[in-house]
Amino acid sequence: MLAPKKLKYRKPHTGRLKGLSKGGNEISFGEIGLKAVSANRITSRQIEAARIAMTRHVRRGAKVWIRIFPDRPVTKKPAETRMGKGKGYVEYYVAVVKPGKIMFEMAGANMQLMEEALKRAAAKLPVKTKIVKRIG
Repeated sequence: MLAPKKLKYRKPHTGRLKGLSKGGNEISFGEIGLKAVSANRITSRQIEAARIAMTRHVRRGAKVWIRIFPDRPVTKKPAETRMGKGKGYVEYYVAVVKPGKIMFEMAGANMQLMEEALKRAAAKLPVKTKIVKRIG
């Protein structure tokens, strides 16, 4: 599972999910990529599930780049706990994904095979996506 080694702040504020992706909105490494069309927070478990779905479909025949990293901690208070007494403990880590962000890239296999692998990965994610190809 992906998680940061060190954080500047242990329990940051939640933040908002408005606006477009600031960077990472072009294919940089591979030939084909999975682009987010909607905004959401993606957990490290979801990223791992998408990665496994892709690599199993191409049978390790393609190189996969993961362009998102879960660097934001999400806190949660225990069940049946009264209000107050401070913020809860860190439960898991998320990657904030906004529209336009390229989340995964692939190269080195048949184009139809890679498209199908990215579709399988998209089924594991809570964002609407589209498959984009490198121009030129």
